[in-house]
Amino acid sequence: MNPFGLRIAVPRGVMMGPTLDALDRVGVDTREVRENDRKLLFEDVGIVTMRPSDVATYVESGAADVGVTGKDVLMEYSRDVVELADLGYGPCRMVLASIAGDPDPGEEALRRLGVMRVATKYVTIATRYLESTGRQAEIVEVKGSVELAPLTGLVDAIVDLTATGTTLRENGLVIREEIATSTARLIANPATHRLKAADVDRLREALVAG
Repeated sequence: MNPFGLRIAVPRGVMMGPTLDALDRVGVDTREVRENDRKLLFEDVGIVTMRPSDVATYVESGAADVGVTGKDVLMEYSRDVVELADLGYGPCRMVLASIAGDPDPGEEALRRLGVMRVATKYVTIATRYLESTGRQAEIVEVKGSVELAPLTGLVDAIVDLTATGTTLRENGLVIREEIATSTARLIANPATHRLKAADVDRLREALVAG
């Protein structure tokens, strides 16, 4: 059952559970989604599941009417979607981190007017941030465990998303600067936002109130 008549893109991973809980509270029956871990499309209840980074792409294209993804995704990827609400859960921080005990690479780069080497999965966010603080940086894009990059001498620092900082600490890294905070956001396709405004608004109001 989906009382809103909208196809909803739900992120897999750490945000999936809280998102399904939120949908349950507003009357969307998510039992089938919870019971079928490998299935991706649930037509009967209007839910499609995917990686958080893909949610905005599906919503932008109209393959989903609305979706839930992290603010970090919206900051990193330029997508034509309408951000409807901050849902408040899934808090994370985008940070600049480096090896504990080493000089702060950001301060060193400014002092020496040198170029920082920074590894990240979030190239757009890292580039904009470092440019805004007046530092020259060479951005090294990595897809896997970004914490490895400074430990092997590949880079001076990393820009990454962290919820608790535990993985950073376990790898001997410390947070030097906080760049931004990220929580789950409800987004909509622009055309859906116009053509199905009443349904979209009902869902947004229910989720925010719930």
